[in-house]
Amino acid sequence: MANKGPSYGMSREVQSKIEKKYDEELEERLVEWILVQCGPDVGRPDRGRLGFQVWLKNGMILSKLVNSLYPDGSKPVKVPENPPSMVFKQMEQVAQFLKAAEDYGVTKTDMFQTVDLFEGKDLAAVQRTLMALGSLAVTKNDGYYRGDPNWFMKKAQEHKRDFTESQLQEGKHVIGLQMGSNRGASQAGMTGYGRPRQIIS
Repeated sequence: MANKGPSYGMSREVQSKIEKKYDEELEERLVEWILVQCGPDVGRPDRGRLGFQVWLKNGMILSKLVNSLYPDGSKPVKVPENPPSMVFKQMEQVAQFLKAAEDYGVTKTDMFQTVDLFEGKDLAAVQRTLMALGSLAVTKNDGYYRGDPNWFMKKAQEHKRDFTESQLQEGKHVIGLQMGSNRGASQAGMTGYGRPRQIIS
């Protein structure tokens, strides 16, 4: 992992496209949320992609973040006393965060892979996961979200409708517009097709 050299040619182009997706304004908003949600003891990262990556890399802050969205006594991720120093332990901590985020309701398509964060391959995907987690926390509105609700989009929620039997019966007699209409334009009064063209010389 650490001895991976620079990429060239097509690989370099692909990597630069991925890097362009990273949003620095979004980074500021996510950092603010994490500080409010977890408390100031998590510290503030250096600005930019590298600072953001180093800050989250060992998985401790991510684990504290997802734990803060649960009540005491049912925290999904075990956070060790001291930050893990061994690489595989750090990656394991990030993997535990991802599992807890998925259990919280973040969809698989919004999840990043451990290497996206650990090797800095796709930090925009990390931002996407944190945005999805924040949006879910705001939508659930269970009292554990801290911060400005306007930082995240509220997800659409199910809105069930209950129709009476008579309303359902009435609906069967309506001609849906997708099937065409029996009103409006008609061909009444039109002349027959195929008449010869009148040419006057």
